[in-house]
This record gives sequence, C-alpha cells and structure tokens, in this order.
Amino acid sequence: MGFVPILTPALAVRRRAARLPAPGELQAILVTSANAIPALPASHHGVMLLAVGEATAAAARGAGFRAVHAAAGDAAALAALALARCAAPGPAVLLAAGAGQGGDLAARLRAGGLRVHRRVLYAAVARTALPRPARAALAAGHVDAALFFSAASARAFAAQLEACLPAAAVAGIEALAISAATAAALAPLPWRAIRVASRPNQSELLALLS
Repeated sequence: MGFVPILTPALAVRRRAARLPAPGELQAILVTSANAIPALPASHHGVMLLAVGEATAAAARGAGFRAVHAAAGDAAALAALALARCAAPGPAVLLAAGAGQGGDLAARLRAGGLRVHRRVLYAAVARTALPRPARAALAAGHVDAALFFSAASARAFAAQLEACLPAAAVAGIEALAISAATAAALAPLPWRAIRVASRPNQSELLALLS
C-alpha cells in the first residue's frame, strides 16, 4: 500500500496450561483469538472449529484443523455462528479464550442452550515500554497513522506513551481502531482524529488507510 510500518507490539502473549475435554466429548471448539490456536493439540484437530474472524480461521487451518468456519469478527457474531452450527442440547462446546476474556460469550452460549467448557489458554500482558523505533518516530513526528487491533492494546499503548513521551506526541496522528471499544480506549489521547473500521477485521482496518 506504500506505507512504512513500524511494528509496535503492545502486549506479550503467554501460554497457560489447561486441562481440555477429550475431543470425543465436544461438538465444536470456539476460538476468540488466534493466540489460542497453538495451545490446542493435534488430538483436537478433527473437531469443528468456529473462529471469531477470518484471520483466526486461517491460523486454525494452518495449524491443521480440518473443519473451520469463520464468524464476522466479534463475540456476538461468534455466538450467532455457534448457535446456528451446534445442536442444543447436545455435546459440549469448548470455548478457548484468554485470561479475563470469554465470560460474556460463555453466558450467551449457555442462554442459547449449549453446554460450555471455558478454558483459559493464554494471557495477554501489557508490555512496559514502547519499542525504540516507535518511540523515535513518535518523538520526531514521523507517524501519520496508528492502527489498533484491540482495546487492550490501545490501553497498553496509552500507558507506554505516558511513561516516555508527552501526550502531544500523538496530536498529529490519526488513530485507526478495529472496534468502537478500541476507539473508546484511545479517546483520552489528543489524536488528530479517531476512525473506526466498518467491520471488526484487519481488512476493514487497513481500508481506513486508503
């Protein structure tokens, strides 16, 4: 697209050990982030996997899952997909989530009649400092736009910025948010503008650059 990206990971993902139900006990696995995929063993690759969006679905297929379906990019869409594809009552579904995530989704699935096993397979921990290239580019005013893929990464970025630069460092930058929740997390900073993707996925977020 002609841009020079400065990769600025705001979160560090750490795997967590969890005891999973046997694949024969499950009718589906629900995945809210590609970060959960590496923690799902090959023994479960034959179970239908329902992914929150296309990027997560692609990661699941790449890992070896054979029956993969993608929702439209958020928890509500994933719940709707699960309720359409899964039998209620029927075998349980496994909700593979991150620490502090998936509670509302699990409740929605249970309200729809599904039995849910929620397992925490990873934790996303805020990094404490901006990478040096990002810090230098922000200080020099060389950033035109900043893309944020989650509310958690937006909050982490705000804390990292506060630790090393004045908030005015983002005054000339357009913030591009993948969701309304992400935009709300960015609102306290004095951006030139904040825009939200029309749908919560990478393609629509990148479309804001054009």
